[in-house]
Amino acid sequence: MKTDFETLKTLATYTINHLIESNMIDFDVQKRGQLIDSMATELGVSFATDEDIKDQAIEEVEEKMGKDNLPEDITESEMYNHARKEIIKAFSGENIAGLYLVESLHKASVRLTDYLLTEELIDDVFGSDDEIQSYLVNIIRGFSPKRG
Repeated sequence: MKTDFETLKTLATYTINHLIESNMIDFDVQKRGQLIDSMATELGVSFATDEDIKDQAIEEVEEKMGKDNLPEDITESEMYNHARKEIIKAFSGENIAGLYLVESLHKASVRLTDYLLTEELIDDVFGSDDEIQSYLVNIIRGFSPKRG
Protein backbone atom coordinates (compact mmCIF):
# COMPACT_ATOMS: atom_id res chain seq x y z
CA MET A 1 0.00 0.00 0.00
CA LYS A 2 1.35 3.42 -0.97
CA THR A 3 1.14 6.07 1.72
CA ASP A 4 0.22 9.72 1.23
CA PHE A 5 -1.43 12.57 3.15
CA GLU A 6 -4.62 10.49 3.37
CA THR A 7 -2.63 7.91 5.37
CA LEU A 8 -1.58 10.66 7.77
CA LYS A 9 -5.24 11.69 8.07
CA THR A 10 -6.13 8.07 8.85
CA LEU A 11 -3.43 8.02 11.56
CA ALA A 12 -4.75 11.32 12.94
CA THR A 13 -8.31 9.95 13.03
CA TYR A 14 -7.10 6.74 14.68
CA THR A 15 -5.13 8.73 17.29
CA ILE A 16 -7.98 11.14 18.02
CA ASN A 17 -10.44 8.26 18.39
CA HIS A 18 -8.19 6.56 20.94
CA LEU A 19 -7.57 9.79 22.84
CA ILE A 20 -11.33 10.40 23.06
CA GLU A 21 -12.09 6.82 24.14
CA SER A 22 -9.48 7.15 26.87
CA ASN A 23 -10.88 10.51 27.98
CA MET A 24 -7.53 12.22 27.32
CA ILE A 25 -8.83 15.08 25.16
CA ASP A 26 -11.98 17.13 24.80
CA PHE A 27 -12.95 19.21 21.77
CA ASP A 28 -15.97 20.50 19.86
CA VAL A 29 -17.06 17.58 17.67
CA GLN A 30 -18.19 20.03 14.98
CA LYS A 31 -14.51 20.88 14.48
CA ARG A 32 -13.44 17.23 14.16
CA GLY A 33 -12.57 17.49 10.46
CA GLN A 34 -10.42 20.55 11.08
CA LEU A 35 -8.69 18.77 13.96
CA ILE A 36 -7.97 15.70 11.82
CA ASP A 37 -6.44 17.85 9.05
CA SER A 38 -4.43 19.86 11.57
CA MET A 39 -3.10 16.78 13.35
CA ALA A 40 -2.28 15.07 10.03
CA THR A 41 -0.21 18.10 9.08
CA GLU A 42 1.58 17.93 12.43
CA LEU A 43 2.19 14.19 11.97
CA GLY A 44 3.73 15.01 8.59
CA VAL A 45 6.68 16.56 10.45
CA SER A 46 7.45 13.24 12.16
CA PHE A 47 6.53 10.83 9.36
CA ALA A 48 7.39 10.73 5.66
CA THR A 49 4.96 9.10 3.25
CA ASP A 50 5.76 7.19 0.07
CA GLU A 51 4.54 10.30 -1.77
CA ASP A 52 7.03 12.47 0.17
CA ILE A 53 9.87 10.07 -0.67
CA LYS A 54 8.85 10.00 -4.35
CA ASP A 55 8.84 13.81 -4.51
CA GLN A 56 12.20 14.01 -2.78
CA ALA A 57 13.75 11.40 -5.10
CA ILE A 58 12.44 13.23 -8.17
CA GLU A 59 13.96 16.48 -6.86
CA GLU A 60 17.32 14.76 -6.41
CA VAL A 61 17.25 13.34 -9.96
CA GLU A 62 16.25 16.75 -11.33
CA GLU A 63 19.21 18.34 -9.50
CA LYS A 64 21.66 15.80 -10.93
CA MET A 65 20.33 15.60 -14.48
CA GLY A 66 18.67 18.96 -14.95
CA LYS A 67 14.96 19.35 -15.67
CA ASP A 68 15.51 19.32 -19.43
CA ASN A 69 17.33 15.97 -19.42
CA LEU A 70 14.82 13.92 -17.42
CA PRO A 71 13.59 10.61 -18.80
CA GLU A 72 9.93 10.47 -19.84
CA ASP A 73 8.91 8.27 -16.90
CA ILE A 74 11.36 9.35 -14.24
CA THR A 75 10.01 6.87 -11.67
CA GLU A 76 11.14 4.00 -13.90
CA SER A 77 14.73 5.25 -14.11
CA GLU A 78 17.63 3.62 -12.32
CA MET A 79 18.73 6.99 -10.91
CA TYR A 80 15.28 7.56 -9.36
CA ASN A 81 15.22 4.07 -7.80
CA HIS A 82 18.71 4.61 -6.37
CA ALA A 83 17.74 8.02 -4.92
CA ARG A 84 14.54 6.54 -3.43
CA LYS A 85 16.46 3.67 -1.78
CA GLU A 86 19.01 6.08 -0.30
CA ILE A 87 16.25 8.26 1.16
CA ILE A 88 14.56 5.24 2.73
CA LYS A 89 17.91 4.04 4.07
CA ALA A 90 18.31 7.40 5.82
CA PHE A 91 15.25 6.49 7.90
CA SER A 92 17.02 3.26 8.90
CA GLY A 93 14.15 1.49 7.17
CA GLU A 94 12.03 2.19 10.25
CA ASN A 95 8.37 2.64 9.45
CA ILE A 96 4.91 2.19 10.87
CA ALA A 97 2.27 1.03 8.40
CA GLY A 98 4.30 2.44 5.51
CA LEU A 99 4.96 5.79 7.19
CA TYR A 100 8.70 6.35 7.61
CA LEU A 101 9.87 7.83 10.90
CA VAL A 102 11.71 11.10 10.30
CA GLU A 103 12.51 11.23 14.02
CA SER A 104 12.27 8.67 16.79
CA LEU A 105 8.82 7.58 17.90
CA HIS A 106 9.59 9.08 21.31
CA LYS A 107 10.36 12.48 19.74
CA ALA A 108 7.21 12.18 17.63
CA SER A 109 5.18 11.56 20.82
CA VAL A 110 6.76 14.60 22.50
CA ARG A 111 5.95 16.72 19.43
CA LEU A 112 2.38 15.41 19.35
CA THR A 113 1.91 16.01 23.09
CA ASP A 114 3.05 19.62 22.65
CA TYR A 115 0.64 19.89 19.73
CA LEU A 116 -2.27 18.58 21.84
CA LEU A 117 -1.50 21.07 24.60
CA THR A 118 -1.31 24.08 22.28
CA GLU A 119 -3.81 23.30 19.49
CA GLU A 120 -6.69 25.81 19.66
CA LEU A 121 -9.18 23.21 18.35
CA ILE A 122 -8.64 21.12 21.51
CA ASP A 123 -10.50 22.41 24.56
CA ASP A 124 -8.80 20.29 27.22
CA VAL A 125 -6.12 17.63 27.63
CA PHE A 126 -6.08 15.22 30.56
CA GLY A 127 -3.00 13.44 31.90
CA SER A 128 0.62 14.29 32.52
CA ASP A 129 3.01 14.84 29.63
CA ASP A 130 4.69 11.50 30.36
CA GLU A 131 1.36 9.64 30.44
CA ILE A 132 0.26 11.18 27.16
CA GLN A 133 3.60 10.51 25.46
CA SER A 134 3.65 6.89 26.57
CA TYR A 135 0.05 6.46 25.45
CA LEU A 136 0.79 8.00 22.05
CA VAL A 137 3.80 5.72 21.48
CA ASN A 138 1.64 2.66 22.17
CA ILE A 139 -1.23 3.90 20.03
CA ILE A 140 0.94 4.82 17.06
CA ARG A 141 2.83 1.51 17.23
CA GLY A 142 -0.50 -0.28 16.88
CA PHE A 143 -1.63 1.75 13.87
CA SER A 144 -2.66 -0.08 10.72
CA PRO A 145 -4.52 1.79 7.96
CA LYS A 146 -6.55 -1.35 7.27
CA ARG A 147 -7.86 -1.39 10.84
CA GLY A 148 -8.09 2.42 10.94
